[in-house]
Amino acid sequence: MADPIIAAIAFDGISPFHLSVPCLVFGADRTRLGLPRFDFRVCALEQGAIHTEAGLTIAVPHGLSALDEADIVIVPSWKNLEAPLPAVLTDALTRAHRRGALIVGLCLGTFAIAAAGLLAGRRATTHWAYTDQLQALHPDIILNADVLYVDDGDIVTSAGVAAGLDCCLHIVRARYGAELALRLARHIVLSPHRQGGQAQFIERPVAKTPTADRFAQALDQVRKTLGEMHSLDSVAKAAGLTRRTFTRRFQKSIGTSFGDWLADQRVALAQRLLEATDKSMDMVAFEAGFGSATSLRQHFAARLRTSPMQYRCEFSKCARSGPHAAAL
Repeated sequence: MADPIIAAIAFDGISPFHLSVPCLVFGADRTRLGLPRFDFRVCALEQGAIHTEAGLTIAVPHGLSALDEADIVIVPSWKNLEAPLPAVLTDALTRAHRRGALIVGLCLGTFAIAAAGLLAGRRATTHWAYTDQLQALHPDIILNADVLYVDDGDIVTSAGVAAGLDCCLHIVRARYGAELALRLARHIVLSPHRQGGQAQFIERPVAKTPTADRFAQALDQVRKTLGEMHSLDSVAKAAGLTRRTFTRRFQKSIGTSFGDWLADQRVALAQRLLEATDKSMDMVAFEAGFGSATSLRQHFAARLRTSPMQYRCEFSKCARSGPHAAAL
């Protein structure tokens, strides 16, 4: 089976940091981790050298014709946000989308996808500082200004640079499973899972105090014992905080509620159990802390839009007869 083709679009004046995001996730050979060998291609409107905003010059080996074969097309950023998109890029993105490629806009790359007409009536996000501008330019977008990334099926958009990494890791997780995404995250020293609905702008980091250490230790203990009962009050007590102070600190440091975070952690554990073991649904639900297979199914439907059984069929060891078994 052919290697999945990932095409990242570069342009004159791009930030090397933005371009490095898809390069980091998809550009290296990580077959030893169980991932497929991606055919990663950096493309530009015209082949040749482009200049970055950091003063570097990059030789881009591919033109936009590479998008005609790509399984995933990534726009890592964009410039001239209010200018019309070059017709050649609009055509290339439209063809790729019509053909069934996944279209991904990281940070300001959402503007390019919107300008190509692919986001009309669709859910999307971008960097929080540019959401008003995006909405003014494209009022037909259903804009979620506060989240890390939005997966709307065949189009995925994200907030700023760090959220772009979360978004790319989400794509790996969705196509190759939680266990492989976890291995990749560990390899590149990235947080293994930040849910897309998590807030992209955190008001204030947690102070480095003994109390904050107890706060972190309490969350680590929850992660280690997800199959046990964990109430807001019990975890707040373990952190040495009142319920109100714990709730406020959790929202500011994590960007979501304790209940949603706990459910996300349990779903991620259930994914790994479904991928790597033959345990029954009841046992997976018990070990992940859901209590019943019914509760497990409800959380999978709400967060992953699939059932545990279907997930196991797609990502279990039996489905992975080789590194390309779950190819795009």
